[in-house]
Amino acid sequence: MPGVRDVSAEEFIAAYASHLKRSGKLEVPAWVDIVKTGSFKELAPYDPDWYYVRAAAVARHIYLRKDVGIGALTKLHGGRNRRGNRPSHHADSSASVQRKVCQSLEKIGVLEQTGNGGRRISQDGQRDLDRIATAVVEELKAKEEEEDEDEEEDEEDEE
Repeated sequence: MPGVRDVSAEEFIAAYASHLKRSGKLEVPAWVDIVKTGSFKELAPYDPDWYYVRAAAVARHIYLRKDVGIGALTKLHGGRNRRGNRPSHHADSSASVQRKVCQSLEKIGVLEQTGNGGRRISQDGQRDLDRIATAVVEELKAKEEEEDEDEEEDEEDEE
């Protein structure tokens, strides 16, 4: 049975974000449309569904590791702080955004807190993510089979 590790990050995150949005269970804060995701950013995200994408990325990251704190997530989603004519440096993303994403995922039962203050994936969350990963793998197989059939039809048409 394929798991989250067997699927590319981009495809899995897109699939899980659309699942979170469709389910409607994830609680999205009211400030999502106006907040920047880090002090080094100039503008808020253009994608109106960025909160779902961030939640999917956080869930995948925590799934692949056993215990992750908010500080590690801020480093992960940080970026380049452009400082004018001085050299650029790495800057961490907003810890508040990361915390709210984790709290939202905890409310729907995907994550749970550990004793040392970090977060880990719950059993329900692990089952959910594995189910999405399996669906993504099946979808990719179906697309490959379709493309193979189309190529065979094209070769027959040429003859």
